[in-house]
Amino acid sequence: MDGWLRETFDLTGTQANLVLSVLVILVLVAVWYVVVRSITHRVDDSSVWYLARKTTSYIVALLAVFALLWLWIGALRQAATFLGLFAAGVAIALGDLLRNIAGWFYILLRRPWRVDDRIEVDGVAGDVIDIRVFRTTLLEIGNWVDADQSTGRIVHVPNGKAMTTTVFNSTEGFGFIWHEVALRVSFESDWQRAEQLMLDALTEAGGHTIEEAQARIRRTAQAYRIRYTHLTPTAYIAVHEDAVIVTGRILVDARRRRAVDQQIWRSLLLAIAEEPAVEIAYPTSRTYLRDPVRLADAREDPAAHAAPGDDARTGDAAGEDARTSEAPAGDAPGEDARTSEAPAGDAAGDATSGDEPPPPS
Repeated sequence: MDGWLRETFDLTGTQANLVLSVLVILVLVAVWYVVVRSITHRVDDSSVWYLARKTTSYIVALLAVFALLWLWIGALRQAATFLGLFAAGVAIALGDLLRNIAGWFYILLRRPWRVDDRIEVDGVAGDVIDIRVFRTTLLEIGNWVDADQSTGRIVHVPNGKAMTTTVFNSTEGFGFIWHEVALRVSFESDWQRAEQLMLDALTEAGGHTIEEAQARIRRTAQAYRIRYTHLTPTAYIAVHEDAVIVTGRILVDARRRRAVDQQIWRSLLLAIAEEPAVEIAYPTSRTYLRDPVRLADAREDPAAHAAPGDDARTGDAAGEDARTSEAPAGDAPGEDARTSEAPAGDAAGDATSGDEPPPPS
């Protein structure tokens, strides 16, 4: 073919290979378009259409690579040294892109996730909606939305993350996850009755999933060592500083966690409303009075109900006052007596000379 082009259009070998490369790419793109368009018109299921489109794209891409290599293999041999150095430079400059391509091959071969799986990669959780050469696209769940429901945002995750970070897959193989509901009841409540109410609510919400879960475990056991011996709903009791915790544990479908959680809480609230022996605990503060009557009297007459220690201290102070008053009282009379005796004598003399009758004449 390249010889005909050289003779007909007077082209060099490189120019002929370029023309053939363009023709190969155009032909393969036309084939891809025809196949995808025919599938789209004949199939209504979007999942089948998506799978067929992706498969056709991969086949066409592989054919294009092999065709171009076959065309350019002779020219590449002549520039082997140059291409080796060039490839080393490209590997360093495009390290992340090559890592993502390697991650894409890893995803296709090892299947850490597939389309429609619910995964969490590098702190981002969502449902896989597309897998491409460089990235995987997720429909995000969680974040500011509770109980693993969709946020509506689309997140692109580099494929290289599949080989460098931890991947959590909630739907691969088993398809069920364990969900827990914690009910806090007061210490005055009948915790055994609360436990029974929890078990009834769990059985009503998810008791029918046990047979399906057992069947999935048997299928998954061929690839993973999953061994669950107890799949029925159960409840656990724990005592905290402010309440008795009744924790219900149930096996639910990975995509129905919020629906099951709501069903359990509705059943619990309705049952507790009709059960006077069970009360939901909430943060409270309590004050215990040893003798409320004595405290009430103390408010009316604080002096009469003073504490014994206070009375003793008051008595000591009174004694000090008494001693203080006695000391000046003893000194003052003595001084007064001595002072009064001297003037008394003088006064007496004055009185005698003044009171003595005159002598008779």
